Amino acid sequence: MKTTKHVLLSLGLFLASLEVAPATDSYRIDAARSTVSFGVHQFLGVTKGKFTQCAGTMEIDREHPERSSVTAQIQVKSIDTGIRKRDDHLGSAEFFDAAKYPQITFKSRSVKQTGAQTGDIVGDLTMHGVTRPITLHVTLLTPMGNEESTAHSRWAVTTESLKRRDFNLMFSRSAETLSGIGQYVTIKLEIEAVKNQ
Repeated sequence: MKTTKHVLLSLGLFLASLEVAPATDSYRIDAARSTVSFGVHQFLGVTKGKFTQCAGTMEIDREHPERSSVTAQIQVKSIDTGIRKRDDHLGSAEFFDAAKYPQITFKSRSVKQTGAQTGDIVGDLTMHGVTRPITLHVTLLTPMGNEESTAHSRWAVTTESLKRRDFNLMFSRSAETLSGIGQYVTIKLEIEAVKNQ
């Protein structure tokens, strides 16, 4: 009789733990299907580029979105503006200094749902050894509530333009004058994430 009571008590505790367990799904960023792009005014045009190597994880609590979290890393050496010589210069010690600061990282601090498939993620962006708070505006592009969207999720991400000077990303004074490059950099991301099994 005593053994039966212990079994029933253990079963009850197990079932209770299942009820309070958070409905959190863990995802990893699929770099091959994600795009991290940027643009900056230069003279009368816009110079565009992208980073081709990124990684990260997303912990999504569907019942309590505010409990979700995101971490991401971008490899500075993967910068691609379409001109190899320019990319090498951007990765040099005069600008990104990829040897000393190989990654750009983001770590969320809070998540707020703003619509049925939109939200704001506040977190810390670290680039070139400088950490500053930013807000990511995210939109879920995959329909909710079906098996496909649960296994793969795709997100459009924007943020306010970043100022190069805030991250000490400045060329020499003479190079700044000659290059005609602007201070503000626009960021646009499309992130595809795959659910961890």
